[in-house]
Order: sequence, then structure tokens, then C-alpha cells
Amino acid sequence: MNLLEIAKSSLQSTIKGRYLTNEHILPLLESLPKSFNLNVEGKSVLDKNIYSLKIGSGSTKVYMWSQMHGNESTTTKAIVDFLYFLNSDTKEAKSILEHFTIFIIPILNPDGAEAYTRVNANQVDLNRDSVDLSQPESQLLRRCFDEFKPDFAFNMHDQRTLFAAGNKNIPATISFLAPSYNKETEINEVRKTAMQVICEMNVEVSKYIPNQIGRFDDAFNLNCIGDRFTNLGVPTILFEAGHFPKDYQREETRKIVFVALLKALFSIKELSYINQDIQDYFKIPENQKLINDILLRDIKFKTEENISIRNLGIQYKEVLKSEEISFIPIFDNELIENHQFGYLEVDASDFEITRNADICDLLNEMNLKRTENGVFDVNYLLKY
Repeated sequence: MNLLEIAKSSLQSTIKGRYLTNEHILPLLESLPKSFNLNVEGKSVLDKNIYSLKIGSGSTKVYMWSQMHGNESTTTKAIVDFLYFLNSDTKEAKSILEHFTIFIIPILNPDGAEAYTRVNANQVDLNRDSVDLSQPESQLLRRCFDEFKPDFAFNMHDQRTLFAAGNKNIPATISFLAPSYNKETEINEVRKTAMQVICEMNVEVSKYIPNQIGRFDDAFNLNCIGDRFTNLGVPTILFEAGHFPKDYQREETRKIVFVALLKALFSIKELSYINQDIQDYFKIPENQKLINDILLRDIKFKTEENISIRNLGIQYKEVLKSEEISFIPIFDNELIENHQFGYLEVDASDFEITRNADICDLLNEMNLKRTENGVFDVNYLLKY
């Protein structure tokens, strides 16, 4: 069974790109059969609807949610594709509906989704609110968890382009984490189960994107929802959708998320995950912040005192303009001491820059052109 082909055939082309709100997905959700049980589960800070779906009739219960960070939409696209797969009347879809009951919140943070921000309308990161439960969205997520009593929880996110899969010039197109349940980051049966399911996903996804799978740092923070749910005894898996080369709209990544999601469910259904050695989980390379969107190699950096030769990293800032995401290049301070790689690497040895230089002017001077998506495109200076 080729899960990537299933992903392609299930893809709902009416939603695409990085900007995704209730307005975009609601027509698709409303067109699903009544058996998908679309419901208004509650309201956001700004009184926007938070929708849920409950599907399937099986005894194994899976709880999943996406866009608790409003600007992380890739997994939401994959979830909508997944819902349409379940409505496909194939034997694979029927087997999942018979084995599972699945409770989904496609967009937990609709205010953040509309504003394209990580936080909610009160400027709170919902993934740091699992203890205080100070926000209506956090309260809703926890209430549904308590009422549904899931056997597994899938926490769906996006990660930035700068993450590499290990210490290499290879993007972490998807990353996973079995969150810790205590500050010692020990492994109990709950966390072990999550690790084993991740191992199953890693094997499957590696067929399609070898070496592009990462593992998140497992430092414990009870304020994070994955750590909290693991602490409460439910195997929880963090999905982080990342960068696929030249795929800033993350249309390729959404297919990989779909593949991982489907494989997780099949492995739980068939109990194949119990055969996985958790040492293989730790063999998944840990995410490293290594890759700039653009890397200017050997550029002359001029100050009042001197001229030095250095590598300069540029990262795109995602800015919402007229319901489209523009990619604005900025110098990346986070990697200032560690500019190793870039998706676009430029021999800039013939150029000079000052601290206050305009980046776009510089890139234009280098004959780099923008694509229709707003990112600077490949030309003869391209290395990677």
C-alpha cells in the first residue's frame, strides 16, 4: 500500500498555501456527511467558532488538534485531506472507521489563524497554557480531552525552515516527539508507546523522504500540552511539519504529514508498533537550527572600524498581506554564530554590505529574482 499515492488522491486542492482560516475549511467540512458530526465546540476570545468533528465507531479513541498556533496551517491541510480520505469508501478508510473513534479540532486558535500569529487574541501561546488554562481555547481543548478520554493524542504543528534533521544540510521536513511526563524525562509505558508509534511512522516516511525526519528535544515543560497529556497518562505524539526544498507553501509537506498520520493509525490498529525497539526512536536525528533560507558566503562586512569576511544568514519573515503570506528577507540573528547552510547559497565574495544595508536591494543587485510566492529564486549563483 503506497500511502503517498493515497495522500495525493485525497488532497483537497481548494485549500492551499500557508494562510488558512475557518472561512477556508468550513465549506469542505460542511460538505462531509452528517456521520462526521461537525459541531461548534466553543468560542475563541473574539467569539469565533471552534469546530470539532467526531467520526468512526471503534473502541480505540484518538484525539487530534491543529493550529493551536494560528500561523501553523500545514497539518490542518493534511487533516482536511485525511477527512476526505475517510469519506472515500475504500477498504482502508472503512477499516479505520470501524476500529477507531476519532475526535478532531481542525483549528483550535481561529483568532490567531485569521491574524496569522502564533498566539491567540490575548497574546497568549496556547501551548504554554496547559496548567493555568487561562484562555477559552485552552479550556476547550482540555474539556474535550477530559470528556473524550482518548487512548492516543496527536498534537499537530508546523516548525520553521531553519530546522535541520541532525547536523547536516538536510531540512527536517517532518519531526516527531514523544513528550516527557516528568522533568527527569524518564520512559514509562505511556511514553514508550508513543515512541514505538513514532518508530513506525519513521520507517514509513523514510521511504519517501529519506534522511529528512527529525526528533524534537524532549525537555519537560508541564505547561506544554503534549507534556501535560503524557503526564495524565495518554500516549501523545507531536507532529511538526517542516520544510521540503523549494516548497515554501508546504504543499509537499502536507502529503508527508498525511502519510505519517495514516501510518500511525494503521500501526495502532494492527498493533505493529509493539514490535518496535525504542532505541530506534533515539536514532532519529535531533533537530538542529542550522539552515538559513539564504546564505551569503564570504561577503565583505563593512563597519566604521574595518572590513571583515563572513557568512551572513537570511531568514524569511512571514507577513500577512491581503490574505496572502509574503516572505520578507531579514538578517537572522539567531544563527549569527552558526551560519553553516542555506537553501539558497550565494557566493557573495564580490559584494560588500554594511549593518544597515537594505537586504532586498542587495539581493536584487546579486541578480536574484523573486518567484510568484515572494521568495528569491534560483539563478547561476545557486549552490544548493
